[in-house]
Amino acid sequence: MARELDNFPIVAQAPCRADLAGSTMDLWPLYLFHSGPVTLNFALEILATCRIRPLKGKRIELRSRDTKLLIETDSQSPAGAGIAGSSALMIATTAALARFTGRSLGLEQMRIIAQNVEAQIINVPTGCQDYYPALYGGVSAVHLDIDGIHREAIPMQAGEMESRFVLAYTGAPRQSGINNWEVFKSHINGDRRVYRNFNQIADIARAMHKAMLRRDWDEVGALLRQEWKLRRSNAAGITTPLIDKLIALAGKQGGMGAKVCGAGGGGCVVFLVDPDAKVRVAQAIGENGAQVLPLRVATEGVRVEVQ
Repeated sequence: MARELDNFPIVAQAPCRADLAGSTMDLWPLYLFHSGPVTLNFALEILATCRIRPLKGKRIELRSRDTKLLIETDSQSPAGAGIAGSSALMIATTAALARFTGRSLGLEQMRIIAQNVEAQIINVPTGCQDYYPALYGGVSAVHLDIDGIHREAIPMQAGEMESRFVLAYTGAPRQSGINNWEVFKSHINGDRRVYRNFNQIADIARAMHKAMLRRDWDEVGALLRQEWKLRRSNAAGITTPLIDKLIALAGKQGGMGAKVCGAGGGGCVVFLVDPDAKVRVAQAIGENGAQVLPLRVATEGVRVEVQ
């Protein structure tokens, strides 16, 4: 199989992401009801891949059947990890199909197509923030404004992020659409507690954005703890006993803050640590039921190769 895949003429790859603050607010129209919403995330060198090869005759294999091409996909992300593996795969597939069909798409056009198709597939609203790390790489602030969505690159060396964060998979897959949908419905139905939580989450995300720009990691850690405290109270099932245990253990070993990636309920947890404590935190997490994943920042977004 590996030898066969080497012959695919079009290969598109896009990175997954870890999110730090402001998630779920990127579901339209939730962000329109709050002041200055922003989401913060960074791209991971954990890649989703789409390969396309022309076939003889009139057929498509997805592996499904229709006409004229073979599409194969794979992802380095564990299933249901909460690091936007499906969104990265949607971007990779959109980019590969655009190249195959000779269609020129801007990055924002790719985001719109990928987001809309994913919503059709999972049958619930999808947020926008997950597509920007896949498109651009690096560290991002995604501003959710009335006049549209604007991505701001946060100037940050990859090594600085890599020395300060640990990523762990809890081994429990989750479906982000389910938790997000429950929170979405509560917000739209006028749940005052959820509305107040999101107001505070928006405040925290704006403050964290400023703290990251000035490299105030103590402040980032304090805000990460606040964000997680609010987020876990939005709906039942966002946290699990294992997640709570891992975050508590990390705190005892020098962890500065942590939160579940994505909508919660399992998947991955991202930990902010003092660089001197990174090895201790990773060891404690790995010895207590989680799989520590390699954390490298993807400095570029989707890339397409015609072989």
